[in-house]
Amino acid sequence: MKLGRKAGAGREGESTTPATEKRARGSAERASNSSGSSRGRRSERGKIGFLDGQMLIAMPTMGDERFARSVIYLCAHSQDGAMGIVVNQPAPNITFPDLLVQLEVVRSAELIQLPPHAGGVKVLKGGPVDTQRGFVLHSADFFIENSTLPIDDGICLTATLDILKAIARGNGPASAVLALGYAGWAPGQLENEIHQNGWLHCPADRELIFGTDTEAKYALALKKIGIDLGMLSSEAGHA
Repeated sequence: MKLGRKAGAGREGESTTPATEKRARGSAERASNSSGSSRGRRSERGKIGFLDGQMLIAMPTMGDERFARSVIYLCAHSQDGAMGIVVNQPAPNITFPDLLVQLEVVRSAELIQLPPHAGGVKVLKGGPVDTQRGFVLHSADFFIENSTLPIDDGICLTATLDILKAIARGNGPASAVLALGYAGWAPGQLENEIHQNGWLHCPADRELIFGTDTEAKYALALKKIGIDLGMLSSEAGHA
């Protein structure tokens, strides 16, 4: 896994335009490359029609198997595209302590000294783009100037090794998940998918992002907008 290297493809694997790279992947790049003031992202919020800081919920008609029954936290959304992290797909056969060893944050012999909280950090399949790259979604009680990107409602994104080192020392954020890869959309692509009943959306909350029961998040997200999973129809409207 790498942290801090630049990405280069959209959700379907196509080359992205410079504008898409600037906006749809702006969260990842500013967090990992420390370009500019990360606190400035807050001033862009409140734009009518954009969904950054909310959850996307895949409809049963979702044609892309990679996103079937997925719940995605949108880190950035603008006229130039969107970027988000899938929060309900565990990464198979790997744990957070394993990654700490692989990245040489700690040695194998030191794993026994890790704080209990570190061992409980979930490792997720964040999306199909840059799957060897790590992104930490975390609570706002931890912040690295010019590396941490505030998103909304006390949720932040950091993509540098410093946050992993802090978690390993026991002085990282109170809540965190580590995602491998992310999902990205070209300009207008997400809007089209929503209009074609590919996605619902709902407000984010800490349980949807940081909850340990990843399997339950899909039904929980639907419940937030008053939909019973057993009654869900492909004709459902938007939240």
